[in-house]
Amino acid sequence: MNFPENFLHYVWQFRSFDFTALQTIDGEELKIISPGLLNKNAGPDFCHAKIQIADTVWAGNVEIHLKSSDWLKHNHQFDSAYENVVLHVVYEHDAVIKRIDGSVLPVLELKNRIANSLIQKYENLFLSLIDFPCVAQIQTVDQLIIDSFLSRTLVERFEQKSHAVNETLNELNGNWDETFYRFMARNFGFKVNALPFELFAKAVSQHIYAKNKNNPLQIEALVFGAAGFLNDHFEDEYPRKLKEEFKFLQKKYNIKPIAVSMWKFMRMRPQNFPTVRLAQFAALIVKANHLFSKVMDVKDVAQLRALFENLPVNDYWKTHYHFKKESASVNTQIGKASVDNVLLNTVALFLFAYGKHTNTQFYINRAIKLLESLPAEQNAVIDKFTGAGVEVKNAFASQGILQLKKQYCDEKKCLSCGIGIKILKQTN
Repeated sequence: MNFPENFLHYVWQFRSFDFTALQTIDGEELKIISPGLLNKNAGPDFCHAKIQIADTVWAGNVEIHLKSSDWLKHNHQFDSAYENVVLHVVYEHDAVIKRIDGSVLPVLELKNRIANSLIQKYENLFLSLIDFPCVAQIQTVDQLIIDSFLSRTLVERFEQKSHAVNETLNELNGNWDETFYRFMARNFGFKVNALPFELFAKAVSQHIYAKNKNNPLQIEALVFGAAGFLNDHFEDEYPRKLKEEFKFLQKKYNIKPIAVSMWKFMRMRPQNFPTVRLAQFAALIVKANHLFSKVMDVKDVAQLRALFENLPVNDYWKTHYHFKKESASVNTQIGKASVDNVLLNTVALFLFAYGKHTNTQFYINRAIKLLESLPAEQNAVIDKFTGAGVEVKNAFASQGILQLKKQYCDEKKCLSCGIGIKILKQTN
């Protein structure tokens, strides 16, 4: 017996055992009218079950264990929540179990009723040490079934991500604009510099930018100053002006810059240097202050992309990747892949989170439509699934796969996965 208890949950829920001429351990005829509903909370494993023992129909709960004696190990004999158990389903019967009132609990033993081929399939598939257990079998599952489960995992992923949005929203007293600004800043860090971008955004709030929205140089000074890049001595006129402006603004708004040492440049393409990203971020603020309200109003994907295109980046960055060193011609605009990344990880997330928070399906639908309009991400996880024969059409599917991999494959929760269950059913 090399399987966990939840394997028996699967076997019972989907009746994946020989249920002809069923009898209890005591030899009474047993019929399963309804196996009940799987209970994911505390208490018996299945509730609202209906079974017939001899001539009596019983409605109540079903408890499942590998061995009958597990009832005693789990101290159910002292728990009144288990008084309404009408059937004890076990793989192996090894002890007589009585309820609190002294009545003997009816038992169904499954030991000789589960096909060896099903057990072997489970052990080979779901006890695998590889991180993608059904890599060899997933191509046998209909794409419609896969897509259906990916819809569920996509929603799970965005609901989990929305928790972080709500935490920041509460911290900022319900200010969606400021919350969006902080998440947008973190997104501009693109993992490597996400943390310093987030801390820099906390150092200068949006309302400070709003007070200086008609002066791009001051916006840029606020950005680079708060990011800690204006402490050096500069020869070029542009950074000298930024430093001078920030000295005044820092005192006016009591700004505490983050440590410049937090920013990472190593093993990074110059186009992704944090200085270039900060210049683009400053230009985005100049172009569209209070971006959240604009994002909520724009429904067309092309128009959403346009918000992040043709940014008025200072000409200085056309010949520099960072201060003090001149470079060949630099593309100062955000690339299409980076724009799509922002639309996926910030814009779609906030449409979804706002829809959930306000109970407005319209915004949730817009988030889903946006994900369906964006190309699928390209990374090692997605490559594993596409290599196994899974069709990944768009970002909706790729986000669903990332959740599937993290919450189901990595955790070996194949018996909670619609794809894993379908593969197991194919053995019968």
